Amino acid sequence: MKVTVVAGNPKPGSRTLDAAGLVATAVTGAAAGSTVDVIELGAGLLGWGDEKVAAAVDTVASSDLVVFASPTFKASYTGVLKLFLDQFATGDGLKDVVVVPLMLGAGPAHAMAPDLLLKPVLVELGATAPAPGLYLIDTTYTTDTRIADYAERWGSILTAAARTRTELA
Repeated sequence: MKVTVVAGNPKPGSRTLDAAGLVATAVTGAAAGSTVDVIELGAGLLGWGDEKVAAAVDTVASSDLVVFASPTFKASYTGVLKLFLDQFATGDGLKDVVVVPLMLGAGPAHAMAPDLLLKPVLVELGATAPAPGLYLIDTTYTTDTRIADYAERWGSILTAAARTRTELA
C-alpha cells in the first residue's frame, strides 16, 4: 500500500507535517512512503507545468492512502494547500485515493473544519473519504490520545478501502 503525507503549512518541517506523519503511521502501522511538504514546491504552485509540482501531484494521485494536513488559518485550511489542490483535475485528479482530512488548531472552536471545509474539496477531486476528518490541538497532539483513538476506530476501515483500490488497479 502506497501511503503519502501532504502538509499544507506555510512553514517547512512544521508540526502539521509531523502530525500527519504520526496519523499515517497510526492508521497503517507503517511510516508514510512519501511526503509532500507543499511549501517546498515554491512559486511553481502559482501556475501550471512546473516539474516539481507535477511530480508531487503524480505521487499523491498514485497513492492508495493520503493524509492531507493543514493548520487552521482564518477558520479554514491554508491557501498554500489550496494552490496545491488546484493542480488536480476536478472529478478524477484524486480518483479513488483514500484520504484522511487532518487539521490542527489552537483550540476546539474549529473542530469541524476538516469535515466541513477540507473533506468536500478532496471528494470533489475524486477522493474517497470513508472516515471522518481529524482535528488536533497543535500543542497537545503528541501527548493526548486523539491520534491513537482515531486509528483504533477508523484505521481498519481506511486501510481496507486503500487495499481495495490496490486490488482493483
